[in-house]
Amino acid sequence: MNPSRRALVTGGSGDIGGAIARALAAAGCEVLVHANSGRERAQAVVDAIFAAGGHARAIAFDLTDAAATRALLERELDDGAIQIVVHNAGIHDDAPLAGMREEQWHRVIDVSLHGFFHVVQPLLLPMARTRWGRIVSISSVAAVLGNRGQANYAAAKSALHGATKSLAREMASRGISANVVAPGVVAGSMSVAQFDEAQIKAIVPAARAGTPEEVAALVAFLCSDAAGYINGQVIGINGGMG
Repeated sequence: MNPSRRALVTGGSGDIGGAIARALAAAGCEVLVHANSGRERAQAVVDAIFAAGGHARAIAFDLTDAAATRALLERELDDGAIQIVVHNAGIHDDAPLAGMREEQWHRVIDVSLHGFFHVVQPLLLPMARTRWGRIVSISSVAAVLGNRGQANYAAAKSALHGATKSLAREMASRGISANVVAPGVVAGSMSVAQFDEAQIKAIVPAARAGTPEEVAALVAFLCSDAAGYINGQVIGINGGMG
C-alpha cells in the first residue's frame, strides 16, 4: 500500500476498530484513529502503532454532529485527501421493538447511518480528485439475518448496505471502491458479550468467535490496490453463520 495514503477509522478506539487501525498502519498508511468519548483508548491505539513503527494520530468528534464533523474534516483536508475511510463506529441499545423507546431507535441509527453520511460525504470529492479511494463500512451479521432485540441496530447496519451499493456505482469510475464487511460473533466486540461459550458453539458453525485481527485483515485487503475490482459488495466474516 502507498505509504502516503491517509486513512480514517471511525470508532477506532474499540477492539475491532483498533485492530483495523493497526492493520492499516502496518500496511503503510497514516491513520487517523477516531473516538468520541474514548479519546484515551484511541491514543493507546496510536501509541501501539508508533511502537510498531507506524504513523497515526488520535482525533475526537461526535459524528452525529454534522457541523462539527464537517469542520474537523475540512481542517484535516488541508493536509491532503483522506483516501481510505473505514466507518466502524456503531452502538447497541437493545430492546424488543414493542418496548423500544424512540430515543433508542434514533440514537443507534444516528451513529451508524447518519454518521456514515457526515463522515464520508465531505471526503468524496477530494478523494475523487486523486482517482483512488477505498470506503469500507463495518456492518453485522444482524443486518443480514436479523436478531431479537436489535431492530434498530439491524436497520442502521443494513441501511449501510444499500448506501454502499449506490455509492459504489457513483464512484467506481473515479477509482473508488465502497464495500461492507459484516462480522458475526467476534471476541472483544459488543456482540460476543451476548453469548457464552456453549451458545457460540451452537450458533456458529466454526464453533468459535472470530478475532478482531481476522476482521482487520479482511478490511486491510479491501483497502489495498489488489482489491480495486471488488466493489459494492457485502462480505460476511462469521464462521459460516450465513
